[in-house]
Amino acid sequence: MAPKVLISDKLSPAAVQIFKDRGIDADFLPDVGKDKEKLLEIIGQYDGLAIRSATKVTEKIIAAADNLKVIGRAGIGVDNVDIPKATARGIIVMNTPFGNAITTAEHAISMMMAVARQIPAADASTQSGKWEKSRFMGREITDKTLGLVGCGNIGSIVADRAIGLKMRVLAYDPFLTPERAMSLGVEKVELNDLLERADFITLHTPLTDKTRNIINADAIAKMKKGAYLINCARGGLADEKAVKAALDEGKLGGAAFDVFVEEPAKENILFGTSNFVSTPHLGASTSEAQENVALQVAEQMCDYLLHGAVRNALNMPSISAEEAPKLAPFVRLAEQLGSFAGQLTETAIQGVRLEYAGAVSEMNVQALTAAAITGLLTPLLQTVNMVSAPILAKERGVKVEEIRREKQGAYETYIRLTVITERQERSVAGTVFADGKPRVIQVKGINMEAELGQHMLYITNEDKPGFIGHLGMELGNNGVNIATFNLGRLAPGDDAICLVEVDGRVPEEVMSRLEAVSHVKQVKALEFQ
Repeated sequence: MAPKVLISDKLSPAAVQIFKDRGIDADFLPDVGKDKEKLLEIIGQYDGLAIRSATKVTEKIIAAADNLKVIGRAGIGVDNVDIPKATARGIIVMNTPFGNAITTAEHAISMMMAVARQIPAADASTQSGKWEKSRFMGREITDKTLGLVGCGNIGSIVADRAIGLKMRVLAYDPFLTPERAMSLGVEKVELNDLLERADFITLHTPLTDKTRNIINADAIAKMKKGAYLINCARGGLADEKAVKAALDEGKLGGAAFDVFVEEPAKENILFGTSNFVSTPHLGASTSEAQENVALQVAEQMCDYLLHGAVRNALNMPSISAEEAPKLAPFVRLAEQLGSFAGQLTETAIQGVRLEYAGAVSEMNVQALTAAAITGLLTPLLQTVNMVSAPILAKERGVKVEEIRREKQGAYETYIRLTVITERQERSVAGTVFADGKPRVIQVKGINMEAELGQHMLYITNEDKPGFIGHLGMELGNNGVNIATFNLGRLAPGDDAICLVEVDGRVPEEVMSRLEAVSHVKQVKALEFQ
């Protein structure tokens, strides 16, 4: 019996035809995604669900999807899919991470020009019968400095277009290496330097805890008077109240937003502000982009439903069914090692070296390397998966080296991940025990044995008496329960590392007090899924 797919959003007719041409029974019901009750009623009939942003794949929908095997999102964002619940039911969630890059980059350039020349306001004035040439005095972009906050796939395209328009381009991106910056023709700078020097600033970074309100009142205060701010990335990267105040005061010459904290943005504090330009999240809205992502998601879903091939999955590694049982715990280990290193790395990554020793060296190390890079990049990029991670690393000029070797040392098999940055090399090694659970066995050359729980404290300090007791008292007095405690050191009195699993997030004030202890070098809260 042929697989059956529901297309519940507006998708290109060519994509619908792909399903049919490949022998898949496809029902094209583009309005059902907005009808929650109808979707709930019929979803149990289908093996695949192809969506855009209108369909909300909630826990309730997933619970009713008895036959569903794959959800394909035509586009990047999957905020409308409950991925953990889909994963729990064995449903693969795919997206098309690279289909919208050119379109979104072009929109950012368009918004920059629109706000620089006040085109929307001038258009409205002219069409209302006025002729206000003297009112709309614009700014040229030639010979001006553009600052990119984020220089990944979309940011690098914006840089290329801006250089073609004779702009100087600065870029702030922790993952941007000097070599990659040179190849793009941009100057790599720190954020404060960018804020102080740029005439135009465009945002091209995911929304994470680190980037939320990256453009706030303090950041705006460092900008040039009359600078312009453009956000076509994610709502929440800029503090909308602070931008409003800066526009009213004349600190900002203008701002152009395609994205907002609350969407649909029927009301917003910025609406009606002088020289503010807005569009309703149109970054990906061109016929070419819509066609590209629709065709991609149809091909990916067909490949999986007909042949079991997995591409651009957000919740499943790219491995075959035969090797999955043996490889799965090592995939988990590799991703945890990458996440461990990624959460501790704050400077540009130049390279990653992965050493596979013993039995693991005979496995599908390509999948393991992809898992490790996924873990490494996720703290900053969030939407990375095992298929996109190697591509994203390559785009950023991160060199990935794989080394296979026979068994060495006390463990039958292990993986060691080393991150090379501008300042240092940091390594972490781990293995899988007989219970199938990953363990960290070495950090920065210091031996230990630790299972990584959801909430961990990573502490480096000089090995002095009393610290462990002080740590226990500090956490206990603030209601933080220790689940496991792991300690390693190079030699008595030398550097020591604590890996402490706790039952929840440690309050910031407690972190600050631990950091203030004289012989403590670093305190970091780590989280693992």
